[in-house]
Amino acid sequence: MSIRYLFRKSGAGFALFVLLQCPAALWAAPWKFGVMGDTQWTCPDPAGRNPHTVPVSIIEQVNRQFIDAGVKFVIQVGDLSDDGREVSEEERVVAARPLIDAGIGFFAFRGNHETYRQDNDHGAPGFKIRYQQTCDGGFVTQAGKRYTIGSNFSSPVKVSRDLDGLSYSFDCGDGEERARFVIIDNWQLPGRVVANSTHYPSGYTIADQQPWISERLDKRKRRTPHAFVLSHQPMIGEGHQDTLFSGYANEHPDWQNAFFASLQQNGVRYYISGHDHLHQRSIITSPDGKSQVEQLIAQSVSTKFYKPGFLDDAKWFGQKSRELSISQERETVGYYIYTIDGPTVTVDYFSDDHGHWQSDASFPQGAGRTDTGVTPTFHFVKKERWSYSLNGKQYLVSQGASYTVVSDRFKGNEARILDGVNTSEAKDDTLDTAGGKGRPLTKVVNTGWIAVDHSKPANRNLASAIFQLSGVGKLGGDHADSYVLSMNYDPAKTRAIAGGRFGLVTNDAAGRWINAVEANTVGTATFIDGPWKSGYALGSHGIDRKRHRVWAVLNHDGAFAVGPVSENRDSMLDGQR
Repeated sequence: MSIRYLFRKSGAGFALFVLLQCPAALWAAPWKFGVMGDTQWTCPDPAGRNPHTVPVSIIEQVNRQFIDAGVKFVIQVGDLSDDGREVSEEERVVAARPLIDAGIGFFAFRGNHETYRQDNDHGAPGFKIRYQQTCDGGFVTQAGKRYTIGSNFSSPVKVSRDLDGLSYSFDCGDGEERARFVIIDNWQLPGRVVANSTHYPSGYTIADQQPWISERLDKRKRRTPHAFVLSHQPMIGEGHQDTLFSGYANEHPDWQNAFFASLQQNGVRYYISGHDHLHQRSIITSPDGKSQVEQLIAQSVSTKFYKPGFLDDAKWFGQKSRELSISQERETVGYYIYTIDGPTVTVDYFSDDHGHWQSDASFPQGAGRTDTGVTPTFHFVKKERWSYSLNGKQYLVSQGASYTVVSDRFKGNEARILDGVNTSEAKDDTLDTAGGKGRPLTKVVNTGWIAVDHSKPANRNLASAIFQLSGVGKLGGDHADSYVLSMNYDPAKTRAIAGGRFGLVTNDAAGRWINAVEANTVGTATFIDGPWKSGYALGSHGIDRKRHRVWAVLNHDGAFAVGPVSENRDSMLDGQR
């Protein structure tokens, strides 16, 4: 039975239900897309590599990462140049050419820096000419090869023909990996400039475009399991105090409530933005308290790095209380790779491991140095990974709170955390004026499941579904808090495992199943034939045969299952004594 047949005959809701119950063999192939932040060059350029306020020397290094990762396309979240001149916007198109020539699509949208100038009609006509792919997904390499990325393109032309190709939506992927992208442009247009209380005027507002947004996100009709929403401005920012809603964070609460509700009710997990030139993940709550969505402010790909504004600044109007900070990093260059694999979306955040770059005229390491205005060679490393699954759950675990709230079931499989506490004391750099204290970071723990495809040799001996766990780690860390994970097993399935040596297993870097404790960063693997007991050290793992459960004391997240393990019998302890 084909995926498309399910959608056509049964409707999206039933098809999604069937897909979530299907074995992994019915999933289409996993795929990736990239996200990059604002690209602006704002300092002298002695090397002559960054013409027309476009940071070509930075973009080139990030482009290479996307090419090596094999992403299908890249989305940039606005502010394509610093001065918004036509020649600068043309330069940004040229800087994207290596992606397009590699068969990788490049989608963009306007930020405030595209719209400052009246002599080019706020950059709108030129944008439409340069980025016709926002209407049809068509690309042409320098060698003349044509290809298409995406399908089902749409713009809110019922609101205004002026928005055609500025606000736009498209689909990508197949089957359970299919996703819809909704991109919102609310910036001023020729003949359409609406003054706001902030210094950024609007064109057609969120309220104007909300019917189109809701229609494109409608999960009953869109026929894509996943959906993402993007715009340049955050819903609540860190440095900038203007918002997506044409004013400060307290303005137009009715617009905000409608927008938040449309995202939550239609299963949109991630809202992606730029504007603030730092990495910030937050859970944002609507003014009426009824809806929430996770917001990402994308890290800078520029010579500009902002600091968060003071929490008690009057122009937040008390609205920062609606933001729960998850992670933050500033003064570095970074990018994102999203992987869609069945019901799961995983995000990997990479940034330069040096960081602490100085901003604008002091880039990279200070004014007056011989290297001022010369881009260094970045060394990108993975700083953070997070995910969600359509068949999983989400838990918010504050500092000092227990992970034992985490528990999930799937088709007779059950996983739960038996012990462990969020021991992090990490804070972000969002300070207040009285004492300068940052906000404690909350961990967002997500679960999910993958039905086992036993036709794959690596999965042949697994005795459970695959349980996915993310969020117990920390930004920039190579390990997580210590915790105890337990999964049940079917004795009939474990009897087939050679030697009867089974336990909790996880994937290594090569995708092989190994004893889950072998992936710990410290600790000694110690097998205990019996149930878990409080006080067992990191690396302890065992089997509770009476309750048909395996368990392990871990300090990493990842994918887990019940499967064969190799044991050193000399390290076994009798857990029953």
